[in-house]
Amino acid sequence: MIRMLFCLHRLPSLGLDEFQTYWLETHAPLVARHAPTIGLALYRQHHRLDDPVLGALLKGRLADQPFDGVAELGWNSEADLLGGGNDPARRDANRELFEDEQRFIDLARSPIFFARSHTIVGD
Repeated sequence: MIRMLFCLHRLPSLGLDEFQTYWLETHAPLVARHAPTIGLALYRQHHRLDDPVLGALLKGRLADQPFDGVAELGWNSEADLLGGGNDPARRDANRELFEDEQRFIDLARSPIFFARSHTIVGD
């Protein structure tokens, strides 16, 4: 599976709860609706826990600006990820998703990378 990991920082105008609520309750259904059109086989949201004890652990690891969340997307193959590039429905879906992301994600501070996963422990 090809994975895209999107390390999210919220817009400065949003609190963490507001950001995570919008991401889960508004953006997630939009992704789910467009998943078949964009060939998406997996979508997970990993929401940052806002806890002082966990925050202290991050400082010990020299990580004082944690991401607000990580979106994990997966395609079964590169063909599924790249396929249909000229499909108007796919372009429209990707455009709608991007427009919505601009409502809650600080895109300039939110890196994306593609990866192949290797599970070492667990399933």
